[in-house]
Amino acid sequence: MGEEAPRQGVAARDSFAVDALTGMSAARRGLYVHFPWCLAKCPYCDFAVAVQKRIPEARYTEGLLAELSLRLAARAAWADAPLDSVYLGGGTPSLWAPALVARFLEAVRARLPVRPDAEVTLEANPEVADAARLAGYRAAGVNRLSLGAQSFDVRTLRTLGRAHAPEDARTAVRAARQAGFDNVSVDLILGVQGQSLSSAVQDAEGAVALGPEHVSAYVLTVEREALGQETVFARRLRTGRLQLPEEAAVADMVEAVTDVLQAAGLGRYEVSNYARAGRHARHNALYWTGGDCLALGVGATGFFRTAMGGVRTTSHSSPVRWFADVEAGRLPEAEAEVLTDAEVFTERLMLGLRFTSGLDVEALAQEYGQPSRVQRLQRLEAQGLGSQGADGRFRLSRRGLLLHTDVCALLL
Repeated sequence: MGEEAPRQGVAARDSFAVDALTGMSAARRGLYVHFPWCLAKCPYCDFAVAVQKRIPEARYTEGLLAELSLRLAARAAWADAPLDSVYLGGGTPSLWAPALVARFLEAVRARLPVRPDAEVTLEANPEVADAARLAGYRAAGVNRLSLGAQSFDVRTLRTLGRAHAPEDARTAVRAARQAGFDNVSVDLILGVQGQSLSSAVQDAEGAVALGPEHVSAYVLTVEREALGQETVFARRLRTGRLQLPEEAAVADMVEAVTDVLQAAGLGRYEVSNYARAGRHARHNALYWTGGDCLALGVGATGFFRTAMGGVRTTSHSSPVRWFADVEAGRLPEAEAEVLTDAEVFTERLMLGLRFTSGLDVEALAQEYGQPSRVQRLQRLEAQGLGSQGADGRFRLSRRGLLLHTDVCALLL
């Protein structure tokens, strides 16, 4: 993710490659870095996170660079083309000292080619996103901030186990602007226990009032098991202590939030994501369009294409195990899953249809040696779930986007 202070402006953002199958500008090669530590674990969280007061951030920074060396030694092709994007995710990456982030990004630049206009994102929690810290990240080369606001309703935040207050998110955005960030994304969560249509709309209006370039509005999903353990929400749901809104009510929330965001100039470009023109997430688009992603850190998942399909790598989710491996000169790999062309096709179909720009399903099927989907597409069109454009791309309707998973099942 490292790079020099990136060029700003439309020209820099528009120079990213356009994926022919979706028509979306996207990173083709990215770096994902997972920072696993949090001050507390949210009850819905199914990511690799660790809660502790004293974070070994200096040791972790050096461990990440050791893992980078190991991965470059295992696959030198990572250095063949420049990185288009870097994403510092978590966990709570805004707990990572800005000086150490600068150290890490500088070392990445020394070992890998990085585009001068690469999109460099850092996720931040509002309660640990003060002005000095954000200024430090901006000086280190981070040029996009993703803020986990989740809601502007006190009760909803309490249900989600969030530590911040609504005003903290507003303060964080003001601090980000003062630090020089001109690309800020705000996260919202829909379908929370006790959340109503009006409160979901108010959350969308609260996000719009901050003037962000991007908003992600995710529907709450409760994973039955994550990393071998049951999440708090999963246990509450199983025991009847968590009551989620009905699917129809959640669908109404999604539709209403979409209307609010689009009316404010944040166009829907993906099932759960909205952006001003030229400001969609290039790194996330990499995942959705099948780009290569080098992944570092505890529990990080990466992917690279091969002649026969692809390989997905997953690192150990335990910091203890991860440290033991990298400090002994071993790849901290829990799994390296080999994917066939058919499996890659399935993933690209499901992810590509999330874009409102559509997906050239027939071209994708031909690329991966899969049977034609023409008749299935025609059936979906007859049901009002989508339509084929003159450009050959099949676009889901608003109803089709709500039923995205079911639509994909009908195509596969």
